[in-house]
Amino acid sequence: MIRQEGVRVKVPASTANLGPGFDTLGMALNLYSWIEMKPADSTVFRLHGENLEGLPTDKSNLVYQVAQTVFAEAGVTLPELEISMKSDIPLTRGLGSSASAIVGALFAANLLIGEPLSQAKLFDMATALEKHPDNVGASLFGGIITAVWDGTHADVLRIEPPADLEVLVAIPDFQLSTSKAREALPKQISLQDAVYNVSHSSLLTAALTSGRLDLIPVAMRDRLHQPYRASLVPGMARILEEATAHGALGAALSGAGPTLLCLTDRRKGAEDQLEGFLLEVLGEQGITTQTMRLKPCTLGAVALTMESEGSFLDYIQA
Repeated sequence: MIRQEGVRVKVPASTANLGPGFDTLGMALNLYSWIEMKPADSTVFRLHGENLEGLPTDKSNLVYQVAQTVFAEAGVTLPELEISMKSDIPLTRGLGSSASAIVGALFAANLLIGEPLSQAKLFDMATALEKHPDNVGASLFGGIITAVWDGTHADVLRIEPPADLEVLVAIPDFQLSTSKAREALPKQISLQDAVYNVSHSSLLTAALTSGRLDLIPVAMRDRLHQPYRASLVPGMARILEEATAHGALGAALSGAGPTLLCLTDRRKGAEDQLEGFLLEVLGEQGITTQTMRLKPCTLGAVALTMESEGSFLDYIQA
């Protein structure tokens, strides 16, 4: 049954890889995007906020296109939609903006037609669109996820984030596409580096699962992708090497970048020193940078109530 009043959903941002867990580890962050979707006589888009500037406002929009894949899978025809969107997630910065849009569109469209598709099916569809499961899995399920993808089906295990784990991100004022970041990677790696990353990713997953924050400094080290991407973000190599000396549990390139992420222990109170270090290093490279102090988000995509009065923008700003 189609919900004629429409639906509203909220989806968290995400960070992927966490260092060694390339294309397999993701974590949801308390930075959000919102989507409202309604049946309509003709398709209309209302985009709010600077993070959505320049996106298409016709049927080529990603959210519209993804919603239609849900309707097709469910055997429902719903060609015209009224879609309102707002996002606090910076575009093309390595914080899962495209993944949150994909997950939001899938989740909202499924909700709009009475939820005929399972969450597992939505995850498979999201992973097929994103091509890797880490960002979409974190945005859909929340918390920390580890997942595998065989090209058709994704299996996922959700990990509850340790209570004292927090996140500091440094967001450079330039965009870096995932395709460009992947072009920097070698076609082959040595057996030694493969074993190095498998062991560190395994240790990191176990450390996060058991709350062993003391193991994170060792576990977040990577030889698979970050050394090859370091030239794309000036100052990154130094930050990855020295962040732990300034209070970080560990540092990583967030997804494909250019955002740099530091995991912290809230009990240590090192955020001010660490933030100063990040701004200093990137500033020396002439890079204007925004920092954010975030936390893991334990909830994934969620449905919000629809009220008879009040606009979409009024609702999410309340």
